Amino acid sequence: MCRSCWCARSKCRGDHCLPIRRLTQGPLQRPKTRVKVLFLTNEYPPHIYGGAGVHVGYLSRELAKTMSVEVRCFGDQHVEESNLKVVGFELDTSNFTCPKPLRSAFGAVRRCIDFNTTNIDADLVHCHTWYTHFGGILAKKNYGIPLVITVHSLEPLRPWKREQLASGYDFSLWVEKTALEMADAIIAVSGETKRDIERLFDVDSARVHVIHNGIDLDQYRKVDSTAALKRYGIDADTPYLLFVGRITRQKGFQHLVSAIQFMDPGFQIVLCAAAPDTPDIAEEMRAAVERAKALRSGIIWIDKMVDQKTACELYSHAAVFVCPSIYEPFGIINLEAMACETAVVASAVGGIKEVVVDGETGFVVPLEQMNESPFEATNPDKFARDLAERVNQLMRDPQLRERFGKAGRKRVEHHFSWAAIAEKTKALYEKLKG
Repeated sequence: MCRSCWCARSKCRGDHCLPIRRLTQGPLQRPKTRVKVLFLTNEYPPHIYGGAGVHVGYLSRELAKTMSVEVRCFGDQHVEESNLKVVGFELDTSNFTCPKPLRSAFGAVRRCIDFNTTNIDADLVHCHTWYTHFGGILAKKNYGIPLVITVHSLEPLRPWKREQLASGYDFSLWVEKTALEMADAIIAVSGETKRDIERLFDVDSARVHVIHNGIDLDQYRKVDSTAALKRYGIDADTPYLLFVGRITRQKGFQHLVSAIQFMDPGFQIVLCAAAPDTPDIAEEMRAAVERAKALRSGIIWIDKMVDQKTACELYSHAAVFVCPSIYEPFGIINLEAMACETAVVASAVGGIKEVVVDGETGFVVPLEQMNESPFEATNPDKFARDLAERVNQLMRDPQLRERFGKAGRKRVEHHFSWAAIAEKTKALYEKLKG
């Protein structure tokens, strides 16, 4: 008997017994020639506020050069360009009567359901950030397609999110754990993140793949224009230290502002910081900046998320870029600064150590963290002093800054192009599809 279609012929290929095959095994499946992927994401251009949104925007467009990509995101986006389709899902929360911190959690669940009640015809689903993980679970279970998750950050390592989500943080912890442990493949944006995943979750290490973040080398490069500097009152003839990031504990703004008191006079400090997690953190940032301004002049706070062109101008003319994060799975912001030939001073945490090469493209500053509370520094005053010391060293040495800046650009060109990252991601898709 033929085992493929249960007919009596011992050497049957199954072709002549198609009706029997369909009754017993379902429709005859012919191999598809191309893979279609469905991205589920909270952020997508132009509505982005962090590295995950930047990542999804670039990766989806790069992948769409060789395969079909559909993106379902939070917002009002609508794009149809050749292989790329982007659909934003809006949400009316005016009838929500739950506590305000829970609205983002319940809003995410409702959108995840909407993602799935709109028919899915992709070969696999690829989720970005915990906000979309429930949607990935539904797609895997209901549509029978493989689930891929890119880990941009891990909820257990961001306990300060409870300030923003209240008990919704317990939901984000649960949905992330559930999704990661059932995912067919997990993409970690750094080797450090891979180790964290394997330490914190019950996952087979063979399912965890390291594919770094990337950068558009044409968009992010050194520019001569200074319109943004003039617009924000930055003196182009005086060196300045630059910080770009969200106002969140993760980005370590509190340590940077504390370090200002130990920095040499004579250079400007530009803080491009916005999108606070909570009103309380916004007020904490405001008070800290006011205290710093009382100690020295030349502190400029750009309280808004700037566009890519403006960011390039700020990076390009900065003497030093500083990234004092206390948790950073990768740190795409450092790539942006390095691509614009700017020396970097960053904390030695997470994936930053795989991006910034100490003594070659900048300095990485050790941050001792408490075992019982890894998002807190064991000695915050020492970290602030060490951060300031490295900044001062570079501010006093223009030749070293230039050398680090040029080496940073070369490193980005050789290791972090989106084309290479898309190729690795596509290869993973094809492997999952079989």
